[in-house]
Amino acid sequence: MVRLLLFTLWIAAHPVHVSLLSIDYIQDQEKFKVFLKIYFDDFLLDSGIDNADQKNLDFSGGTLFTREVLAKYVNERIKISVNKRPITAELGDMALSENELKMNLFFSSSRKINTISVKNLIMTSLYSDQANMIIVKVNDFEQGVKLTSEETEKTFEIN
Repeated sequence: MVRLLLFTLWIAAHPVHVSLLSIDYIQDQEKFKVFLKIYFDDFLLDSGIDNADQKNLDFSGGTLFTREVLAKYVNERIKISVNKRPITAELGDMALSENELKMNLFFSSSRKINTISVKNLIMTSLYSDQANMIIVKVNDFEQGVKLTSEETEKTFEIN
């Protein structure tokens, strides 16, 4: 009971509910580099990982279990479409430091990019004040938006 009370107080003291998603197109490699940063305590709450599985998470070496948990979480919460074609991101490296979980993801795209649609559901069912910040960079195009619990999706017109 005391543990639950302490955890509840710690969560309540969390300063902000925010995530950052950056999508950069690397033209000469014909792929996207995606960076995601979220607070680790928010990730644990949003992912529904139980205490037993939390103990098996290893961000230093990126065990297969950890990589599978993170890839599943990202691909369930973030839906990206390029030219109306859904893509699945591949998990690159990851780091956990000072309650910040940072992930690099990648996906290929060899076609001309006209639109990128991003639906970000990270913590939108948990917090009414959730802010999911997104920055999209493709060649000379760069735009940032804030998605919320009420507005979870944005389509970027590149051309």
